[in-house]
Amino acid sequence: MRIDVWSDVVCPWCYIGKRHLEEALERFEHSDEVEIVYHSFELDPTAPEVPVETTVEALAKKFGTSVDQARELMKRANVPAAEAGLEFRHEDTPHARTIDAHRLLHLAKAEGKQAALKEELLATYFTRGESMGDHAVLKQAAVNVGLDAGRVDEVLASEEFAGDVQADIDQARDYGATGVPFYVVEGKYGVSGAQPTELFSQLLEKVHAETKPALTLVGDGDACGPDGCAI
Repeated sequence: MRIDVWSDVVCPWCYIGKRHLEEALERFEHSDEVEIVYHSFELDPTAPEVPVETTVEALAKKFGTSVDQARELMKRANVPAAEAGLEFRHEDTPHARTIDAHRLLHLAKAEGKQAALKEELLATYFTRGESMGDHAVLKQAAVNVGLDAGRVDEVLASEEFAGDVQADIDQARDYGATGVPFYVVEGKYGVSGAQPTELFSQLLEKVHAETKPALTLVGDGDACGPDGCAI
């Protein structure tokens, strides 16, 4: 079973939804048969690559509120985050474009380390409050999960994988996704938002039953097996 996930590394509901899906997989008897592939989505492609304000300041400007009001707005995700085992500390992180983080995720995918880097980047931003626009931060996260430092430098110094990032975004639009997280299960079922663990559990069972249906036995005669034959 394949689950494609569109998300951004600065999206709180993407991190919460990730934990809900992981919890559902822990309960799923056939979790070893599930492949998760992460895809790029930029929540704010107009954000500066060199940040000039914090996340909470950018949110206040976007919604026309005070910084204090924006800070309270951001705290709404803290309770469901805590329930998912996460503690957010990202209000005062620099507000920056995330395309370079996504390009590194494509490098990590090619190296078989995408899931590890995804988690590392989310933790770096949300729990440690570090900038997703800072190449030194991004490089450290990538090296932490085993990517080659020199190869990371090459990607960050170029536009490599930018086409892959755009292709992901285009695919999300083709699916009709206007926000993230957005999940596509086995190319058939679309799930929008950080749904509860129970919904993911139900969907996993449903898709497994459809792809590997159980046989209905209509007869039980004599047969041979590993322990010999019935005589």
